[in-house]
Amino acid sequence: MDRPPPALPPDDPVSGPLRVVIADDQALVRTGFRMILTADGIEVAAEAADGAEAVAAVRRTRPDVVLMDIRMPRMDGLEATRRILTGGAEETRVLILTTYDLDQYVYTALTTGASGFLLKDVTPEHLVAAIRLVRSGDALLAPSITRRLVERFARRDEAKATPHRDLSELTPRELEVLRLLATGLSNAELADRLTLSPTTVKTHVTRILSKLGLRDRVQAVVLAYETGLISPGGSG
Repeated sequence: MDRPPPALPPDDPVSGPLRVVIADDQALVRTGFRMILTADGIEVAAEAADGAEAVAAVRRTRPDVVLMDIRMPRMDGLEATRRILTGGAEETRVLILTTYDLDQYVYTALTTGASGFLLKDVTPEHLVAAIRLVRSGDALLAPSITRRLVERFARRDEAKATPHRDLSELTPRELEVLRLLATGLSNAELADRLTLSPTTVKTHVTRILSKLGLRDRVQAVVLAYETGLISPGGSG
C-alpha cells in the first residue's frame, strides 16, 4: 500500500483557505468526502453529480482542487478534466477518483493534465494530505506509481515515438534528470545519484517543467515515455 503524501509544514505559503469541488455521481460518496474535508477546515465550494456539472461548478467557483470521478453520466470525468484544464482554469488541480488501481482511464486522465489519482477507499488522512499536497503545486503520484501506469498503457511502438517540440530546449543535465525522474527516483535519490544538492535537483526539475510547459512531474514522467526518451521497462 502506498504511503500517504507528506503533510505540508505549518508555514507553507499555500496553507491558507483551500477550496475543493467534489464530482461524483454517488451522493453518498460526495457526502462522505464533504464531511472529511470540512472537518479538516477545507471548504467544499460545490458538488457535482456528473462531468457537465463539474465543469460548470469549476467555472463558477474557481476551486483549488477538483476531486473527479471517472465514470459519471452525461459527461465522464475524462472529458470534464480536459475541459477544465483547457478552459482557463490553469490554477485548478484535478485529482482523479477511481475504484481500481491502474485503471486505463487514469493514464488518459494523466496525459490530459490531471495531477494524480486516488482510490475511492482512501483513508480520511490520506485524502486530506493528498489534496493539500496537490494544491501546493506538487504531484500526488510518486513517480514509480506513474511509471507503472505509463508502462502498462503508454504506446509501446518506439518507432512511433515523436520528440516533444521543446525537448531540444533542455540542457544535457536536464535531459539526464528527466530520464532518471522517469525511472521513479525521488529528488533525494536524484541528488544522490547525480552528486548534487537537493536544492539543485529541485531547481533542475522546476526548469524542466517550465521549459516543457508541464504542470507537474507526473506529466514529465508521461512525456518521457511518450517521446521515447525512456522506454517501458527500460532505463532510457
